[in-house]
Parts: sequence; structure tokens; C-alpha cells
Amino acid sequence: MATLQSWIEFILALGAPVFVPFIMIVVGLFARMKLKEAVSAALTLGVAFIGMNIVVGFMMDSMGPAARSFAQNTGIQLNIIDGGWTSLATLAWAWPLAFFMFPLQLGLNILMLITKQTNTLNVDLWNVWGKILTAVLVLGVSGSIPLAFIVAGLQVILELKLGDVNQKHIYRLTQIPGVTSTHSMTLFGIILYPLNRLFDYIPGLNKHIDANWLKEKIGVFAENHVMGFIIGGLLGLFASYSLQETLLLGVQAAASLTLFPMVAKLFMQALAPLSDAVSEFMRRRFSGRELHIGLDWPIMAGCNEIWVTAIVLVPVTLLLAAVLPGNNILPFAGIINLSLAVPALIVTGGNLLRMILLGLVTTPVFLYIATYFAPIITNLARQTNALDVPAGQMISWSTLEYPVYRYIFTQVAAGSLLGIVGAIVWLGLFSWYVKDMKKRAQAMADDQL
Repeated sequence: MATLQSWIEFILALGAPVFVPFIMIVVGLFARMKLKEAVSAALTLGVAFIGMNIVVGFMMDSMGPAARSFAQNTGIQLNIIDGGWTSLATLAWAWPLAFFMFPLQLGLNILMLITKQTNTLNVDLWNVWGKILTAVLVLGVSGSIPLAFIVAGLQVILELKLGDVNQKHIYRLTQIPGVTSTHSMTLFGIILYPLNRLFDYIPGLNKHIDANWLKEKIGVFAENHVMGFIIGGLLGLFASYSLQETLLLGVQAAASLTLFPMVAKLFMQALAPLSDAVSEFMRRRFSGRELHIGLDWPIMAGCNEIWVTAIVLVPVTLLLAAVLPGNNILPFAGIINLSLAVPALIVTGGNLLRMILLGLVTTPVFLYIATYFAPIITNLARQTNALDVPAGQMISWSTLEYPVYRYIFTQVAAGSLLGIVGAIVWLGLFSWYVKDMKKRAQAMADDQL
């Protein structure tokens, strides 16, 4: 067991750009791809991950200082450090039982495939840390290791179900065949969906407004590079940058929005041959079944609506952090809220206006739940020595992924009656989401006939 764990830790240390392509080679060979084709597709996938990481990192490095400058200008003084996802991933991996999440996720996935409860094979094992973090938070609230694994196991099941129902919608957005996203951030879509349905009844919000619509209406101002320049320039003004700094930030944002779709094409180039091989393999052995490959969220990163929404919400998030009573976290490392933008993209079908409105409504949820978990995360960090938290301060993540799921089910594990009621309501919303998204997928299929 120790030898196996050391090998897994070695592979994981290489990161998603190496780990996920390695898994894809295994899957490709199992589906009878030729070795050279499987290796070529896997390397292209690795290049896509590296390219996307470079562009995302470049954008974060550009926008982060502007957000910090804006926060300083507003005089915000809050005592919870926003460590972002990397800090909490470090905390998750510091848990001595973290390794056991791998057999739990793989076992549940295989069992659900065999019993036809899912058609999604989740190869995004690198993001197993999200389930580990959920278990760590449950443990921190309830003190129960069995309940920690039960809640994490439920998360595995739910993300596979969402992988199934979201697949057609993700394909329409990305045009990448045979894949879906099994990242657990899609769980926040359960909260966004009722709000999006409410928008159906508000005049002016029942029109689909995406990046392409903007191009038709306002021409060159909706081109990726021009739109990026405008958004970056406005953020520079909010941050009280000099003219030179503002112009540079505008060009950096323009570069980011221009490069995202280019890099996203590499995902299609890498995954299309694998999708064809897996589809043919399933057709021969499981007549009538369609298998989807579950991957990380960057397969959708070519959709500009994600980045426009995330950047527009930066000053909004900082302002809300300053004025919301009871909030104690200063958004910093997690200021680019992909935890909201990605599920909003799926729920709205890429409706940019609705995505931004959903962000305005639900950003306080992220801030308050991040504040709630801060003492628990800080205590765990000090117990494990995984993170160095200065005296008198706490640490959390301002845009904690799927915050409502984590909050509700930690409360259930703690025996809270309010948490149990919340879980019943949440699962009811989950059932509604699954049912309606299936109907939407069928309607899209009928329209194409």
C-alpha cells in the first residue's frame, strides 16, 4: 500500500498536464487506439493544459495587482486572508487519509457504470483534492471520519450525474465531442438554475445575449481583443492606475481574451480522436450506450463569456466585501470567480447578461460561506502545519467552490436540523435541475432535426 501511495503521489506531483494525459493514454489503448495516435492525442492534451495554465496565470497575475490596488483605495481592512484554491489544496493533501479518496471515487464510478447509473467515465482524478477538501471540512465541523467520506462519496455520485445531464450543453458551447466536465464546481449550478428560470419572466432578460450577439450588435467593440482592452482599462481606472499602467492592463486583458479560444482549440484537437475511439468501443460492446469522458473545466475555457463575467465581477466582489455586514474576508487570491462563472455558463447556455446578473446576486453567498469556514480552515491548518497563518488572522477562500453544498452537508454531518432541511431542499433542486436540463438537451436535439 505504501509503495502504491508513493507512486500515486509521484504522478500527482507532476500536475494535471502530465497526470490527465497519462490516464488518457491508458483509456485510449483500452479503446483500441493505436499507440502513436494515443500518445499524440495525450501530448496535445498536455500542451492544451499547459497553454491554458499559462494564459490563466498570465491573466491572474495581471488582474490581481489591480484588484489589490482597488481594495487599498477603498480602505478595506478585513482579518481573513484569501489563500485561493492552492492553499486549500495544500490543506486537503495534508490530511493523512487523503489517499483513500482515490479508491472511493474510482469504485463509485465503476459501480455506477456497471449498474447504468451514469454514462460518464471521470478521468479527472487530479481534482480528487476537491472531494478531499469536502471531507476535511466535514471532519472539521463534525469530527466524524465516516461522515466525511459519506459526504465526499455523495459528491462523487452527484458530479457524475451532472456530467451526464450537462454533456449536451457543454458540447453546444465548446463543440468538443464525447466529453463533459466532472469538476464539482458544476454543483453550484443547482443554486443558479432557479434564479436563471426566474429571469425567464423578467422583460428584457429572455433574449440570448452572448459574445456572438454582442459582435452582431456593436461590431468591433465586441471582438475579443477590443472587449478585453475595454474591460482591462476600466479595471485599471477602478484601481487608480496611471495612464501607462491602465493601457498596459488593457492590452494584457486583450491578449488573454484573444488567446483563450486559440488554446481551447487544442482540447478539441486532442480529444476528438479519443472520443471517436471510445464511442466505437462502446458501440461494439454496449449497444445503445454512449460513454462520455469526464474532464476538468478548462475544456470550456474558450468561451469568452466565462472571462468577461469573471473580470466584470472583480470590482463588484471587492465592493461587496467592503459593505456586507458580517463579511470578514478580503478577496485576493480567489478574486477571479471561476467557481461562479463556469456553472453560470452551463446553466444559462452562455447568456452573458444573465451570467453577470447571477454573479451580482450570488457573490455574497461565496463571501459569507468563506467567512463561516475560516475558523475551521484556520484550525485545521494549524493542527496539520500545512499552512502558516499569522497570529490574529485566519485563512479561507473567497470564491470557495460549490459553497452551498459544502455548507449544507457539513451542517447535516454536525446534526443540525436546519442543515437537514437545507439538504432536503437542495436535493429537491438537484432533481429539478437534472429533469429540466434533460428536457433542454432533448429540445436542442429536436431543433437540429
